[in-house]
Amino acid sequence: MSADKLKDCKIIFVVGGPGSGKGTQCEKIVHKYGYTHLSTGDLLRAEVNSGSERGKTFHKIMEGGGLVPLETILEMLRDAMIAKADVSKGFLIDGYPREVKQGEEFEKRIGPPTLLLYVDAGKETMVQRLLGRGKTSGRSDDNEETITKRLETYYKATEPVINFYQPRGIIRKINAEGTVDEVFAQVCAALDALK
Repeated sequence: MSADKLKDCKIIFVVGGPGSGKGTQCEKIVHKYGYTHLSTGDLLRAEVNSGSERGKTFHKIMEGGGLVPLETILEMLRDAMIAKADVSKGFLIDGYPREVKQGEEFEKRIGPPTLLLYVDAGKETMVQRLLGRGKTSGRSDDNEETITKRLETYYKATEPVINFYQPRGIIRKINAEGTVDEVFAQVCAALDALK
């Protein structure tokens, strides 16, 4: 299978902080537009849970606090995209790129993004949403101290990414402060303009 199948596909990077609501918006996009939602975290977890040799290797790396190499992640993304290329209207690459190098490598190996949806909520909003989620999710990383660290990391990493894509005019900044439906209305406006 070659990456040629992806040549004319719409590729949308979805960037947003933890608690910005980007996951919720991705679900709504999939439902309305028939896009395929891909998250590198989900792909890694699925590979680990599959018990494959590659999964076992990833587990060792992640258990030791390391990062799975970028080339490997891009290979998994590309394979997942090629597998769905015939049936998908486009691809949402969730939480990607986290740094400029990831974006550059993605373009070399897969292709350029059609659009970057920047789901932007204020720090206070994200903290409150994550604390709220923490009460029900049981996720150990949804506590105030960890949330603050995650947000700092996110801001540090995201600014250069936004600056990198800004000159191309493909960024659509979505104000994620409103209700799910208010935010989705802005998302739809950005996606409808692509046709």
